[in-house]
Amino acid sequence: MDSTAQPGFSILHLHLHGLFRSRDLELGRDPDTGGQTTYVLELARALAARPEVERVEVVTRLIRDRRLSGDYTWAEERIAPGATILRLPFGPPRYLRKELLWPHLDELADALAERLSTQPRLPDWIHAHYADAGYVGALLQRRLGIPLVFTGHSLGREKRRRLLAAGLEAGQIDAQYAMAQRIDAEELALAHAQLVVTSTRQECEQQYARYGRFRADRARVIPPGVDCLQFFAPRAGERELAVQELMAPFLRDPSQPPVLAICRADYRKNIPALVEVFGRSEHLRRHHNLVLVLGCRDDPRQLDRQQREVFQQVFELVDRFDLYGQIAYPKQHRRHQIPEIYRWAARLGGVFVNPALTEPFGLTLLEAAASGLPAVATDDGGPREILGRCHNGLLVDVSDLDALQTSVEDALAQPERWRRWRDNGIEAVSRYYSWDAHVSHYLAEAVPATREAAGQLPPLWYQRAVARPSVGGTAEPGGEPAFPPAPQRLLALDLDASLAAADEPSLVELRRRLGSDPRLGIAVVSGRGFDPARIAYDALHLPRPCVWISGAGTEIHYGAEAACGVDRRWQEHIARDWDRAGVEAAMAALEPRLRRQSDPDQGPFKVSYMLSEADQGILPLVRQTLRSRALMARPHLFHHCFLDVLPLTASKTEALRYLALRWRLPLHALLVEASQQGDGDLLRGLSLGVVPLDHDRSLDRLRGHRRVFFSTRPQAWGLLEGLDHHRFVRRGA
Repeated sequence: MDSTAQPGFSILHLHLHGLFRSRDLELGRDPDTGGQTTYVLELARALAARPEVERVEVVTRLIRDRRLSGDYTWAEERIAPGATILRLPFGPPRYLRKELLWPHLDELADALAERLSTQPRLPDWIHAHYADAGYVGALLQRRLGIPLVFTGHSLGREKRRRLLAAGLEAGQIDAQYAMAQRIDAEELALAHAQLVVTSTRQECEQQYARYGRFRADRARVIPPGVDCLQFFAPRAGERELAVQELMAPFLRDPSQPPVLAICRADYRKNIPALVEVFGRSEHLRRHHNLVLVLGCRDDPRQLDRQQREVFQQVFELVDRFDLYGQIAYPKQHRRHQIPEIYRWAARLGGVFVNPALTEPFGLTLLEAAASGLPAVATDDGGPREILGRCHNGLLVDVSDLDALQTSVEDALAQPERWRRWRDNGIEAVSRYYSWDAHVSHYLAEAVPATREAAGQLPPLWYQRAVARPSVGGTAEPGGEPAFPPAPQRLLALDLDASLAAADEPSLVELRRRLGSDPRLGIAVVSGRGFDPARIAYDALHLPRPCVWISGAGTEIHYGAEAACGVDRRWQEHIARDWDRAGVEAAMAALEPRLRRQSDPDQGPFKVSYMLSEADQGILPLVRQTLRSRALMARPHLFHHCFLDVLPLTASKTEALRYLALRWRLPLHALLVEASQQGDGDLLRGLSLGVVPLDHDRSLDRLRGHRRVFFSTRPQAWGLLEGLDHHRFVRRGA
C-alpha cells in the first residue's frame, strides 16, 4: 500500500431530532421521523461504500425514555463498514419533539466542539440536516473552521406561508412550531454554508430564495436516491404473503387494485381529502380498495395532537361513506414490508397517490416508481420534477377535490397507459435516481466546494494556540500580544450590571474570595470599549484579570495593564464579511426609531444605537433589514433601549468559546455571570452560570437549566452565592 496516499474523506452528518437507528426505522411514528431519516441513513450507507470515503459518522441525540426502544440509548451503533451513529446527550433524557429542542442545542455544539478538538483528524466537512442541525453546524464551522454543507429538507418560511394560507394566526404558528427560531437558524446556516444541497430546482429558486443570506452560487440540486436493492418491480413467482395477511382483516376483496398512500399522519399530507375523494367516487368504491399506511401506532393516547386529529378525520369519513371492507389502515408494519406493499399494489394494477398540500421532494414517489407503481401526485415542489422526468403518472391540484377524484379515476382507467407509466418509472429511477448516481453527484459537488472553503477559513483555534505560551508581556512572533498560560478555571464577570451596582461589603468579600484561589483566572466581560471597561473595573479594586472581553465581544485583550494588546487573530476572524458602512446605511432607514450613539460608544466592529423608546419589536425589523441587504451582521439589544450591531460571528459567548478552545479549557471549568437582557446566550451550553436576583426578567426562561443557578441575593452577593453553589472558588483561610 502506498504510504503517501491521501486518506479517504471523513464526513460528519448532523441529524438531531426524531428517532434514528441503523435498522427498522420507526417511520411515521411522529412528524419528526419521516423521509429525512431514511435519506440520512441511506446517504451514510452509500457514502461509506465508496472507496474515496474513509469514515462517515452521523451524530444524533441519545434518548433514555421507557416508552421507546433501548436502541436509542446506545452511544455508538454501526450502520455499515465505515459508517457509525454517534449518540450524544443534550437536554432532558426523555424524547422531545423538535420544537422543544432549541434551548438545548448549544449543549450539543459545545460537546461536539470539545470532542472534535481532541481528535487527531477533523471531518473534511459537516453535513447538517434541517434547521436545528444547521444551527449546530454553523457554530462548529465558526469555531473550528470545518466546512459546512446544509440541507434544509423543509424550510420554515415556506411552512409559515402555507400555514398562514390555511388560516392559522402568525402568533399561533410561532408558538406551536417555534417558527421564529427555526427561520433564524436557517438564515444562520445559510450564512455559514459552503454548499447548500437541494432536491429540486423549485426548492432552490423559490423557497431558498426567500432567505436573505442564501447565495444561489453555493446551491446545487442533487435529487435523493432510491435503494434499488429494496425497491424493485414485482418478480414472476413472487407473492407478497405478509402484505396480504396485513390487509386481509380490512378488505372484503383484497384482489382489487388498490389506491395506495404511504406517509405520516400529518395535516400537510392531506390524507382526509383522499379518503373523501374515494368515498364519493362510485367507480373507485366499486372497483378498487383504498390502502393507507400512516405509520405505526400502539396506544392512540401516545400520538401527538395532530396525528390524533388526522386519524379522527379519517375514521369519521370512513363512517360517513361506510367504507368498511373497502379501506385498510394497518396499525403496525415493519420497515422491510414497505417495499413489499409497493410491489403488492403494482402487481394488482393499483396506483400510488401523494395528495400532500406541499411536498419539498417526495421520496415515496421514487420508491413507487422503482417498484413499478404509477402515481398521482400534488402539483407542487418535488413531484413536478419527479413526474416530469419519470413520465409515470399525473399531477393534480389537490386542493380541488373534483380534480383529484378525476385524476385518480383516470390513472386507473387505461391499462395500456398504466403499463407504459410502469415501465417509464422503473427506467427513469434506474437512470436518474439511484443511490450510486446521487452519491457520485454529491461527492462531485461537495469535494471542490469544501476544499475551496478549507483554504479560505481560518485555521482551527486550538491548532493555532501557541505551543509555548509566552509570559511577562513578551510578544509572540509577528507582533501578536502575549497569550497568557491557561488558568485551571475561568470566571467571567459581568462588569456592566451586577458589579457596577455592587455595594462595598459585597466587594470586600468578593476580593477576599477571588484572591484566595490561585487556580482561578478572571475574564472581565463588558459591552463598553476596552478603556472605559478598564477604568470601571479598576475602581472596584478586585484581583487583576487575565483577559478582557469588551465592545460586546468584538475585542479581546490580555493582561492587567493599560498597554495590554488586542488579540488580532480574533479581530481577523470576526472581520470576515463585515461591512460597517453597509450596516450604517441599512440602519439609517430605521430612523427615527433609533439614533446613532456618540463616537466614543462606537467601535471598529460595533455600531451602536439608542432606541427612541423601549421597543422589543425593533429586533425582528433590524434582523429583516440586515438580511434583506445580505449583511453578515447581527443585532444585540440590552437594557431595552441600547442596540449594538455586530459582525455575525462576534459575541461575548463566541469570544469565550474562542478562549476556551485556544486554552483547551473544558467548559465545565468556565463560570459565567449574567444578568442583562440579551445575555441569555452566555448561559446556554456546557459552561456553568449564575444569575443574581436583580436580573432582567428575559433570563427567566433559563430557569430549570441544570447548569444555571438563580441566586436569591442581588448584585455581587448573588455572584458569591453562585460561587458557593457551584463550588467554583476554593475558600481561603
